[in-house]
Amino acid sequence: MATENLAPAPPVPASLEATGIGVDQIEQLLIKTLHAGEANGVAVADKMRLPFTLIEPILERVRNERLVEVKGSTGSGAASYRYALTDAGRARADQYFSINRYVGPLPVPLAAYIAAINALTAARGYLDRDRLTQGFSHLIIKNDLLEQLGPAVNANKAVFLYGPPGNGKTVIAEGMGRTVGGDMYMPHAVDVDGSTITMYDPIVHRPLDAAEEDGTSLVVTNAQRDRRWVRIGRPVVMVGGELTLDMLDLTFNPISKFYEAPIHLKANGGVFLVDDFGRQRMRPEDLLNRWIVPLESRFDYLTLHTGKKFQVPFDVLVVFATNLNPETLADEAFLRRIPYKIPVGDPSVEEFTRIFEMNCRRRKMRFHQVMVAYLLRRHYEPFGRALRACHPRDLLDQVTALCRYRGVEPLITRDLLDAACASYFIDSMGTTAPAISPAARKPASSRAEVH
Repeated sequence: MATENLAPAPPVPASLEATGIGVDQIEQLLIKTLHAGEANGVAVADKMRLPFTLIEPILERVRNERLVEVKGSTGSGAASYRYALTDAGRARADQYFSINRYVGPLPVPLAAYIAAINALTAARGYLDRDRLTQGFSHLIIKNDLLEQLGPAVNANKAVFLYGPPGNGKTVIAEGMGRTVGGDMYMPHAVDVDGSTITMYDPIVHRPLDAAEEDGTSLVVTNAQRDRRWVRIGRPVVMVGGELTLDMLDLTFNPISKFYEAPIHLKANGGVFLVDDFGRQRMRPEDLLNRWIVPLESRFDYLTLHTGKKFQVPFDVLVVFATNLNPETLADEAFLRRIPYKIPVGDPSVEEFTRIFEMNCRRRKMRFHQVMVAYLLRRHYEPFGRALRACHPRDLLDQVTALCRYRGVEPLITRDLLDAACASYFIDSMGTTAPAISPAARKPASSRAEVH
C-alpha cells in the first residue's frame, strides 16, 4: 500500500530561536558533542541535526572563550575547520555531563511535539472497504470480521479482540496499524523544561529515509526539513506478558540523567497492541485504571522525577487481544471506554482449507485438498478438536523440518502429517481420547498469527 504524507514535514529552523531551545542548552550540547573527539563543523552540526549556519556563531563564541580550538581544516570556510576541546573545554564538558549525559540530535520543545501530533490527528483520513480489504489481502479473514474492523480503525478508539488462541488476533491488530498506513514524523528527543526525553526508538520505529535507516547522514546544508525529526511509518508497538506499569511511565536513568519515553508514547500516531491481555505480571485492573483517563480524554499525564507533571497527546489506537472473556477482565465502567469488542472465532472448514493452501503456496509445496480432508478426518473429527487458523502453518513447518532432516524435498503425505500431528497435538495418535476443552487444548504457539 502506498505511503501517504499525512502531516507536513517540520521546516528547517531558520534561526536559533526557531529551534525552540535556549542558546545555553544548544551550547551545552555542542560542547558535549565535541567531547567525543575532534570533528569538522559539518560533522558537529550533523550530529546535532542542525544547519551549520546556526551553530557557527556558537562555535565562534566558545573559541573566543578558549573552550574550543581549531586544529586545521579539510577545505575552505568555517564549516571545514577541525574543532577540538581545549583543557578548559573538557572541564566545561564535565560540568555539562553532570547535568545530563545526553548527546545526539538537539531535542525539540514539548509544544512542537504536541502541535505535530495534533496536526497528524487533524490530517488523518478514513478507510473505506476496498482499502481495508487490500490491507488484509495477505490473510484469510471472514468478511463479517472485516466489516467490524473497518469502523473500529476509523473511530481510532480502543478495541477488544477476543476469542480462542491461535486464530490471528495478533496479526489482525498489526494489520490494523499497517492498513491505516501513511507516514509521520517522530522527534529524536523532546525537551521539557530543560529535561531531555528520548522518543525515537529504532527497535519499534521504522524509518522511511534510507539515510536514517542505514545510519548515514544527509547533507545538512541541503536538508529540506528539520532533521531533529525522523520520518517513520505509523508505529505498531506490541507488548505481551512482559508489560508492567513501570513501562507506562517515563524511565529516568540516574547515571545518564535523561529520560526514555514510555512505550505507549512511542506508539503515538499508530497502534499499541496489548497481546495476551490478562496474563501480564500485574492485575488487569491496575492497567485499566492507569488508562481510564487517557482512553476517555485522549491525553495522558507524565511525571518527571522532580515531581513536575506535564500533558502529552494520547493519539493511539489501543488494541487488547485476549483469549479470556473480556467481562472477567474489566468492569462495566472500563468496558464502556472500549467501544469495539470484536470476537475472532475459529475458521470454517472452507477457510481452514484456504489457509492451508496459502501456506503451501508460500512454502512452494504442492497443495493437495485430499490431504486436508485426511487431516480433518484422522486428527480433528475423532477428538472434537477445534480448527485453529495457526494449525496449517505450524503443521507445515513440522512437515518441512522433518523432510529436511530426512534429506528429501518438502512434500505432504499422510505419514508426514501423522508425524507432525503426533508432535503437535497431545492426543493425536490415540483413538479413544476424550474431547479436550479449549482451555486445556491451548497449542504451544498460542499467539501464532495467520501466516
